[in-house]
Amino acid sequence: MFDPQDFLKHATTAPGIYQMLDATGTIIYVGKAKNLKKRLASYFRVSVDSVKTAALVKKIADIRLIATLNENEALLLESHLIKQYRPRYNILFKDDKSFPYLHLTDHPYPRLSLIRSSQKPPGKYFGPYASADSVREALDLLQKLFLIRPCSDSFFNHRSRPCLQHAIKRCSAPCVGLISYEHYQTDIANAIAFLQGHSQALIQTLVEKMQQAAIQRHYEQAAFYRDQIQLLHQLDKDQHSHGGHADIFAIVNDASHLAIQVMHVRRGKISGNHRYFPANAQQQGGATVLESFIAQFYLNQPEREIPREIIVNLSLPEQAWLSSALADTAKHAVKITSSVKEQRLAWLHLAIDNAKLALTSHVASKHMMQQRFSALSDTLKLPVKEAWRLECFDISHSLGEATVASCVVFDEHGPLKSAYRIFNIKGITPGDDLAAMAQVMRRRYSRLKADNCALPDIILIDGGKGQLNAAKTILTELALSDVLVIGIAKGEGRKPGLETLWINDDQTALQLPYHSPALHLLQHIRDEAHRFAISKHRAKRQKTRQVSTLEHIEGLGPQKRQDLLNFFGGLIELKKASVKELQKVTGVGPKMAEKISDCLKAMA
Repeated sequence: MFDPQDFLKHATTAPGIYQMLDATGTIIYVGKAKNLKKRLASYFRVSVDSVKTAALVKKIADIRLIATLNENEALLLESHLIKQYRPRYNILFKDDKSFPYLHLTDHPYPRLSLIRSSQKPPGKYFGPYASADSVREALDLLQKLFLIRPCSDSFFNHRSRPCLQHAIKRCSAPCVGLISYEHYQTDIANAIAFLQGHSQALIQTLVEKMQQAAIQRHYEQAAFYRDQIQLLHQLDKDQHSHGGHADIFAIVNDASHLAIQVMHVRRGKISGNHRYFPANAQQQGGATVLESFIAQFYLNQPEREIPREIIVNLSLPEQAWLSSALADTAKHAVKITSSVKEQRLAWLHLAIDNAKLALTSHVASKHMMQQRFSALSDTLKLPVKEAWRLECFDISHSLGEATVASCVVFDEHGPLKSAYRIFNIKGITPGDDLAAMAQVMRRRYSRLKADNCALPDIILIDGGKGQLNAAKTILTELALSDVLVIGIAKGEGRKPGLETLWINDDQTALQLPYHSPALHLLQHIRDEAHRFAISKHRAKRQKTRQVSTLEHIEGLGPQKRQDLLNFFGGLIELKKASVKELQKVTGVGPKMAEKISDCLKAMA
């Protein structure tokens, strides 16, 4: 048993963080404190401030302390540990870590494009931006200003004449040599200067170049510089006449739910809008939740910009402390305020209104999901449960090509996208859906069983009796035959509402009325499995089709492939070539020529 009084005798009064552990050694809560001993003593009073705190204290088996040099370090460490361990009793929020950036490729003639931070090809990065729309707006402007190519390297390498982007004056066509290497590098340097905020120095440079071009009577070039200068002046004017660079946070709640709206304002315009529904926050005060949320939102997130101004709709309990910690991370002053006027007050009211709308929609969605699960429980005569887990599988391919299987997961709140999985199906006869279903079931549930993971309450199969039986056979092999399996067969004309449900075996068929909430739930998860499967299938098929047929021939390197295509003038003529004709290409011997001929015939 944990003895709090004995523990507190030896606790430090220094600032730092504390980790509370349960009997299994799992971290269930991480907190920060300016005075660790004083903060921990507040947990073990006769009366505590919330039911959640009382439940937490009952589970404490040990407490670990980490002292820090100052309060800001404690705040940073707390944020890091919450993200690392995701303790059960901490306020948590799902964060999309895929930030949009502008990416300049590592290429003699670099390409500028939108990219997500989850991808890391070589090159220079600018951002992150608050939204993809912000990136597209910047890209559009840069193409007008500097004519940097937007095309992929494969498109660039195979051009023989300028594309439409050059015709509409959004690319200088380096692919066909219409601009020299030196001039293109100058445009790249100007674009980098612009993205780094050196617009005034860039304008001065362009003015000098315009004047020099006019003196030399290169009037078209001078006009080009003039247009760039005018565009930059207009942009600079817009930035100063519509001031505003801030993030706005608004939190609203009802009796049992809570929503946070985040708005990003850049150059006086709303450039991003996100909503969050933090977990484990219902019994906390709104200001406390918002403070914890902002700390997790910015701290230990090196890719996320911290603006100089943060506007909130509630005064935070440790506002000065949080502001100081954010300033240390951002390397500039950060002002957190709830008292604003005029334009900033309008932004705050807009964030509050959006938060209320988000909360209303979220509550309605949860209520609808509860009704649907309740109806499903009644329909299938299952015991009433608070927590559900449904998994649905679908197979997608194009006449056997690029076969994939999707697994989507729903819980009592709806789609659980972090648990979605895609399976690349291999080693089966193309187009054999039953074999594909058997393979994905074996791979999925043998893994879950080996790892001792929780099994679903219901397994849904997008298909009829054949697919259902294939799934049941594998589950029986794995000694999991007690899991309820339902096949969803499409009705006449594939019309929604006419589906037949095959339950556990091919003898029990059930048709629900089209207005049944239980049917709506099954349709929802079935359609989501189909959407996920077909999107991944199309991506895989497109990737396969972009790969040259010659790349599948073992021993045939990039140079030999290029020599073959150049010699015959393309893949069509290459496929017509005989073994003897193939040997005319330098470096292609009899064995390699025969291998090439056989592979091309097999792939025809």
